[in-house]
Amino acid sequence: MKYHTIDELLTNNQSWVAEKLALDVNYFDRLAEGQKPPFLYIGCSDSRLPLNSFTRTEPGELFVHRNIANQVSLTDMNFLAVLDYAISHLQVKHIIVCGHYGCGGIKAALEGSTTGIIDNWVNPIRELYLHNQQEINALPNREARLNRLAEINVLAQVKNLYQTSIVRKALHEQKAPTIHGWVLDIKTGLIKDLNVSTVQWQLPSCPLFAKPSIVTLREIHPTEGVAGCCCEETHQLR
Repeated sequence: MKYHTIDELLTNNQSWVAEKLALDVNYFDRLAEGQKPPFLYIGCSDSRLPLNSFTRTEPGELFVHRNIANQVSLTDMNFLAVLDYAISHLQVKHIIVCGHYGCGGIKAALEGSTTGIIDNWVNPIRELYLHNQQEINALPNREARLNRLAEINVLAQVKNLYQTSIVRKALHEQKAPTIHGWVLDIKTGLIKDLNVSTVQWQLPSCPLFAKPSIVTLREIHPTEGVAGCCCEETHQLR
């Protein structure tokens, strides 16, 4: 692959601007007015994955967050700020979690080839492998195993989105965007829609966002063996 020099990047920018203005003299005036993108794209930082190129979208159509192996980390304030802004302010209609085959983060998680901060970051993917070890190990070769783990990782990150208070609040208000799970095959350039069914994670009636009731300690009864968004059952004072 041929790589550009830093000077060529600036020259290419000037050429691109001239091409855009030749087609539409008001192109950059409209672009400067503000953004209202319909899509939030959560993807991998891999340099081979500019989704604008793969989908022929223009600047202003995709609000983007990228990190190693397209993680939806529930403790990453950068990601949570992007998600909150996308839903609350930009009011995006769709969220796309997009992984890819041949992902270095997936390889690192499966083969334990990293140390330090990167190893800490991909450790949740290693946990996914351990939980799906039987299915993945049954596949015929290394490439198939890595590809399947990349898909499982996307499914897990879609699920993680529904664990955030931001998405649950949007569900409760019936303003939640549609969430999609994609995997991009770099060998072909084609995007595979995993057709993730998210119904099981949608809890619009979650008590977390119900109007608070006045309760006393004696009226709080811990539930036994019930998993959900609340661990206690409350009764309103009468």
